[in-house]
Amino acid sequence: MAQEEVAEGLRFGIVGAGAMGRGVAQIAALAGCEVALFDVREGAVTEAVDFVHGMIGRLADKGKVDEAAAAAAKARIRPATELGALAGCGLVLEAIIEELEAKQTLFRQLEDIVSADAILATNTSSLSVTAIASACRRPERVAGYHFFNPVPLMRIVEVIRGVRTEPSVADRLATLAREMGHFPARTTDTPGFLVNHAGRGYGTEALRIVDEGIADVHTLDRLLPAVVGFRMGPFELLDLTGLDVSHRVMESIYHQFYEEPRFRPSTITRQRLTAGLLGRKTGEGFYRYEDGKPVAPPSPEPPRAEPRPVWVSSADPAAAGQVRAVLEQGGVEVELGEAPGDRAVCVVTPLAGDVTTAVTEQGLDPRRSVGVDTFAGLETRRTLATTPVTDPAFRDSALSAFGADGGTVERIHDSAGFVVPRVVSTIVNIGCDIAQQRIADPDTIDRAVELGLGYPRGPLAMGDHFGAERVLAVLEGLYAFYGDPRYRPSPWLKRRARLGVSLTTPEN
Repeated sequence: MAQEEVAEGLRFGIVGAGAMGRGVAQIAALAGCEVALFDVREGAVTEAVDFVHGMIGRLADKGKVDEAAAAAAKARIRPATELGALAGCGLVLEAIIEELEAKQTLFRQLEDIVSADAILATNTSSLSVTAIASACRRPERVAGYHFFNPVPLMRIVEVIRGVRTEPSVADRLATLAREMGHFPARTTDTPGFLVNHAGRGYGTEALRIVDEGIADVHTLDRLLPAVVGFRMGPFELLDLTGLDVSHRVMESIYHQFYEEPRFRPSTITRQRLTAGLLGRKTGEGFYRYEDGKPVAPPSPEPPRAEPRPVWVSSADPAAAGQVRAVLEQGGVEVELGEAPGDRAVCVVTPLAGDVTTAVTEQGLDPRRSVGVDTFAGLETRRTLATTPVTDPAFRDSALSAFGADGGTVERIHDSAGFVVPRVVSTIVNIGCDIAQQRIADPDTIDRAVELGLGYPRGPLAMGDHFGAERVLAVLEGLYAFYGDPRYRPSPWLKRRARLGVSLTTPEN
């Protein structure tokens, strides 16, 4: 069968008639595959076939599939009453329980049923493909084929080569994925594969920030979508997924990478999991839910405070210009002298270090000083950080000044890298290390993250957008401040930042 015609007439066996199996059956049948669906639970296959027929019918009703094509696709889906009915399949995908022994047992059974050249694929999201294949007589024909739920809408599938998987097997699976309308994200067999691996930075760094008392859950959930463009904040996302799933994934990937500090979980999620605060499914997580919607506090209003002149440090001239423009737009008195007057609020704009360090190095009064994050611009939300001794009167004057033009202001406690730069830089750094390890190529990394996680940009493109040199500076500042290897910059990032080239630039 020609590689460009993999789907047409292919007998595609699916073991497991749950949500994933049903979804794959639907897209495979629409692509021209003859689908045989099997499940050990009595009645599961009949339910699944009826469900898929209904979904295809709805597509036809909406005009997304013509009636003839819909009828043909429905006719291609057949129930299999026993595992032996998959004997003629050229590809069998398992979508059963996430237990290594169960998958190995199934594949050993399938090897006695299917032909010698049939492909055996696993939809595992967390287990090693190599470990699953190790139970087989012919591990070279076993690969990962990890779809995302709901399969028809999440148009991505990870094509995972185990240590002994033949390249031609991955080639055929990638071609089939494209014929089914999905992007094949080709990746090696590493913990979390590609998408779950790349997604470690968003939630884990947000949890670390809350752990440190820098900002609360709601502040982070307001800032990151508004400033960066994420579809939802990290804690709303954890509630959606459920801590019973998310925390275990965090721990699993952390331990599978032999306690890699970049993936270190948080005690916050362990405690909340123990308390049964799982998220939407229990009605309460980081948010309380009413009628299925999170109850969140409103954005803070700027306080009413005594107007004071504001002096902005010129240590970073470009950042100082941004800050002065915002203040002048709001009609705030801006001092332009080399040193602040006695009544002035002092503003610093550190990129990588914390406000306290910037203030002390510049010889400013910490009681009158605040820091402003200019990493992502000041158009949407402004983040102000105070020192441990900032006078509340000067703090409130600063908050009022930065909201005078109608902009939204968020206040956080002092932190190297503020909030948005920390989370963004962590995401970029993990993406860079995935590229450095050759787990996937740069274009695949970015496309997979956009499709699989819904990020506004992939991690490498995100680094290019904010500036690789600036991301590197943030990470080096965090590493210097905390001494924590979770912030050590990836060689991929270091080299490209220093060469001034795109993070998507592959090795020659």
